[in-house]
Amino acid sequence: MTEHVRSEIAVIGAGVVGLTIALRLAQDGHEVVLLDPNMPGSGASYGNAGTIADYAVMPVGTPDVLRNLPSLLFDRNSPLSIRRGALAALAPWLLRFAAQSRPAAAARNATAIATLVASAGTAWEELAADIGASDVLQRRGCLYLYETETAYRAAHADMAQRRALGIAVDLISPSEIAAMEPMLPPLKGGAAFFPKAVFLNDPGMMMLMLTGAVQAAGVYHLPMAAESLERLVDGVAIHAKGVRLHVRRVVLAAGAHSRVLARQAGDRVPLDTERGYHVEWDMEQSLLSRPACPTSRGFYLCPMSGRLRAAGTVELGGLTAPPSPHRITRLIEGARAIFPHLGAPDRDWMGFRPSMPDSLPVIGPSRAGAEVIHAYGHGHIGLTLAPITAQIVADLVDRRPVGLDLAPYLPTRF
Repeated sequence: MTEHVRSEIAVIGAGVVGLTIALRLAQDGHEVVLLDPNMPGSGASYGNAGTIADYAVMPVGTPDVLRNLPSLLFDRNSPLSIRRGALAALAPWLLRFAAQSRPAAAARNATAIATLVASAGTAWEELAADIGASDVLQRRGCLYLYETETAYRAAHADMAQRRALGIAVDLISPSEIAAMEPMLPPLKGGAAFFPKAVFLNDPGMMMLMLTGAVQAAGVYHLPMAAESLERLVDGVAIHAKGVRLHVRRVVLAAGAHSRVLARQAGDRVPLDTERGYHVEWDMEQSLLSRPACPTSRGFYLCPMSGRLRAAGTVELGGLTAPPSPHRITRLIEGARAIFPHLGAPDRDWMGFRPSMPDSLPVIGPSRAGAEVIHAYGHGHIGLTLAPITAQIVADLVDRRPVGLDLAPYLPTRF
C-alpha cells in the first residue's frame, strides 16, 4: 500500500548542500521535507578535507592537465586517475572534460568559480554563528606546499592567476614555513599561504550541528531514496518505496546521485562521480595548525579534532565499485613522506563527489519548468559553496533577485 504525503518543498539529498538549503528555506517560512536514505550529513559532507576553499578557483581541467591527460588518467599513482573498468562509461564525460580544459574554456570556468566562492568565508561565518558552531571554524589560513625549488618557481604563474581573480595569497620561503608549522620537515621549495582561508576542525561535528538546526527549524526527514519524479499540473510527485510525495517544488541536491533524477525532470546533465578517500591517525597533539596540501601528491593533510586526516586525490570510477586499496595505500605513503613516523592509520573512508566536466556546479531551474531546481555537481567545493548555493536556491524559490549571472551554472548550459 502506498502512503500519500503532501508538502510544499522537497529537498532530495541530505548532504551539506541539501541540509543548508533545507535550513534556509525553512527559515524563510516554507514547509520542507528532506529525502535521503542515509544519515544526514554523512558521505562526502563528512569525509572531506574540511577546507572552506575560497582560494580554489582553478578548475580541475586546465591546459596543463590536458597536455598530460593520458599519463595522468592511466598512472595508478597519479593524483588524477581513472578506474579502468569505468573507461567506456566515462568516455563521453572525458571528451567534455578535455574540451573544457582548453585555454579559453578553462579561463572562463575559473572566473565563474571565483564569482561563486568570493563570499564563501563570510557565508560560513554567518551559518556557523546561526547554528552555534562557530568554534568548529578555524581561521588560520591554508598552505600549498612545494617540495622542490622548481615546483615553487612554477607556482608563481598559478598564484598570479589567482590574485587576478581576487584571491589573497602570499608566496613564502622554507624558513617562513618552519616558523608557521615547526613539525613539518624542511622543504627545498616554499609554499603558497592563503591567509583568509578557514577550515572545519571536525566536519562531522559541523554536520551534526547543522542537522540539529534543520530539525529544530521543523524540517521533516524522510529516510528513503527518491526513486522517480513525475511532473504534475500542480507540482511534482516523488515516488519512494511505499510513499508518493506530492510537492509544489523539488530541489535536486543529491550530489553524485542526481543524474537520473535530473533526466526524469527533463535535463540531460553530464554528471559523473569522483571517488574520494581519506585516512586518519588519532593523536592528542596535532602535527599541524592549518591544512597543508603537498601539491605534487594531490591531497591535504588536515588537522582535525583529536586526529590527523589525509584526504583527497581524484579517482573517476562510478558509484558501484568497492574502494581501491591502492588509493588508500597511496594516501598513507604520501602522508608518511611528510611525517615518516606515522604508524598504521586508525581508519579509512571512501565517498562520492559529484563531478562536472567544467568543474562548475549545476544551480538553477530545470529547462522543463521552475518547479524543479538543480543544486549539485560542486565537485571538490561542495562544502565551500553550501551556504552560497542555499542563498541562490532560496532567492529562486521566493523570486528574489539572485545577485549574480546564473548562466554559467544553469542545467541548460549543456
